[in-house]
Amino acid sequence: MAATVFRTPNLDALAARGTVFDRAHVANPICMPNRCSMITGRMPTAHGVIFNDRSLAWNANTCIHALADAGYNTALIGKSHLQHGLSRNVARGQCSAPTQTAVFPTGWDTLEDAERYLEGAPQITNFYGFQHVEFAIGHGDAITGHHYRWALERRADLATLNTAWESAGPALERYPGWWQVYQPTLPEELYSTTFVTERTIASLERMAGSDKPFFLQCSYPDPHHPFTPPGKWWKAYAPEDMPVPETIDDDLSAAPRHLSLIHSWKPSKNMVQMFGANPELVRHAMAAEFGMIEMMDRGIGEVISALKRLDLADNTIVVFTSDHGDMFGDHGLMLKATMHYQGCLRVPLVFAMPSAGSDQVKGIRTQSFASSLDLAQTFLDLAGAKPFVDMQGRSLKPVLDDPNVSVREQCLVEEDFPLALIGSPLPLHTRTLYAGRFRYSQYSSGDVELYDLNNDPQERYNLAKEQASRADRADMAERLAAAMMAAAPMGVVA
Repeated sequence: MAATVFRTPNLDALAARGTVFDRAHVANPICMPNRCSMITGRMPTAHGVIFNDRSLAWNANTCIHALADAGYNTALIGKSHLQHGLSRNVARGQCSAPTQTAVFPTGWDTLEDAERYLEGAPQITNFYGFQHVEFAIGHGDAITGHHYRWALERRADLATLNTAWESAGPALERYPGWWQVYQPTLPEELYSTTFVTERTIASLERMAGSDKPFFLQCSYPDPHHPFTPPGKWWKAYAPEDMPVPETIDDDLSAAPRHLSLIHSWKPSKNMVQMFGANPELVRHAMAAEFGMIEMMDRGIGEVISALKRLDLADNTIVVFTSDHGDMFGDHGLMLKATMHYQGCLRVPLVFAMPSAGSDQVKGIRTQSFASSLDLAQTFLDLAGAKPFVDMQGRSLKPVLDDPNVSVREQCLVEEDFPLALIGSPLPLHTRTLYAGRFRYSQYSSGDVELYDLNNDPQERYNLAKEQASRADRADMAERLAAAMMAAAPMGVVA
């Protein structure tokens, strides 16, 4: 994206002093499965959260538990989505009885239910290892969780608050082409980005007074649909200046069959349903999203400034990443699910080591593979804490020491879509492997994709049916089968 269009000075500065992983991929391109993988270091089929319709088991081990056990103060501010909360009814009704029932205390999986915060906030002292949490639940202008309580303390006008995840809030201006693009009546000072920034800094101030090291997850809900930049951020970018993706005109003739079906769909009242894009809609959504991202970038700058003010910068590792990507007009598609293009599967990943006592080469981009799966293992390695049984990630510390080193030869990506069990025409299972220059995907529908990313980075030419690529397809199919076997869970219950 052209620097003259997209303004992220604080993220740019972070990348300029850190290591940027250009080939970082998700373990799963859906919110909850990948967020659970990020803290467990396990594939979704191993930790059990394969979709947004179930919570991470209350007894699941996490790197946060391990850090707390090693003497760290731990906190999470903002989006968690380790429990299904507002997405809990996504795929219910598909069977008369569940496969298994929870044996945990009543209410264990309701801590991200928005209604629990209408009259007050529950006491939470251990949330998957986080000793302190303050939730921002939902996206866009939605105000729920601790964010809702915080807004009320600031005498927020209830008429300006959108407390419903499934619908649009009140708007000052709305793009008529898609209801999820609008300027909210919610002011900038009450928006989720402001809440996360302010409360993250408050946590840093609290932790700075302790002799213990800390792990703090600052989790902005933005950027995510609905696209609702508040105040001045609504017009920070002009739609006519937005660069549409080069692949927006892809006819999808060589793509999996269900992608043509998605391309035929129009924007829906269903917030998460994918659809086909046109340049005008993409430009308006992109302008709004860029405003959200720049607002977030400013918040990141304030957090980093707080580290310096509190004399924490010289011994704090700063990591920036995301739980997934989205189609944003790429191949004529919007949003995500059962689409394994790089728009959904590649994520930003930056490790900026502290300035004191670090030999990390600054401003380096590495071509070494990295997975969201690797974060937990890396955090424990950097903290000198012990990993637990059946962590499937790899520590990226050797790459931070030498960007030419590689700790993995490939990345496996899982995606399961339980909605297919109740009538969806989309594939129930998708598995992808990145290895060498190839991206290889198999769908339970029978479709197969093979892309040579060195020669076709835009993923326009599916080689799976090409006679000349038969050997490469066979090799990648074997590699995928082996990777799936290696990812089979072997966990131990104590």
